[in-house]
Amino acid sequence: MEIQVYNKQGEKTDKIPLDAEKFGGPVRNKLMRDVVTMYEANKRQGTACTKTRGEVAGGGKKPWVQKHTGRARAGSIRSPIWKGGGIAFGPRPRDYSYSIPKKAKRQALFSALASKFRDNELVVVEDLNFAAPKTKQMTEILKTFGILGDRCLIVTQKADETVWKSARNIPYARIMSSAELNAYEVLKSEKILITKEALGSIK
Repeated sequence: MEIQVYNKQGEKTDKIPLDAEKFGGPVRNKLMRDVVTMYEANKRQGTACTKTRGEVAGGGKKPWVQKHTGRARAGSIRSPIWKGGGIAFGPRPRDYSYSIPKKAKRQALFSALASKFRDNELVVVEDLNFAAPKTKQMTEILKTFGILGDRCLIVTQKADETVWKSARNIPYARIMSSAELNAYEVLKSEKILITKEALGSIK
């Protein structure tokens, strides 16, 4: 298995081999779903909170006597069945986050990259070196590969401030280092623009 490498002008320059076991195996959809669910759960704040009948104000006095009124028995005006009463079984602050094994995360990442490779949504570029931050240059590169306007992910081998500043004002573009890359970000993006060095570090 090989993938084409381009320069910043969109010209073919090289081909690099891909691990057939990692990129050529079956795409594990259920595993990717589990990983996406995990990342979505870890983003939840878990701050929703309601008051029980013991926390709302008032309700210290019995509204009326127990018997001989013709009305239902009532012990507090803060009962959950009363207007203004407490909430029964309402949400409380909690931590929704959880984790799955590292090996599962890694396999999900390769499945996500393999699906992008098979759909021709993975573009490998030699480098993204700029003398100075230039949004115009980055826009031209994305336009050359037909990525401009799509929800794209730009992956570099390590955090690069010049690349980040060049792409931060481009709509739908996100920048990430190869060490931070995960299946959730890959699947969320329509196109992946990755440097040759970054792909090598992932392999």
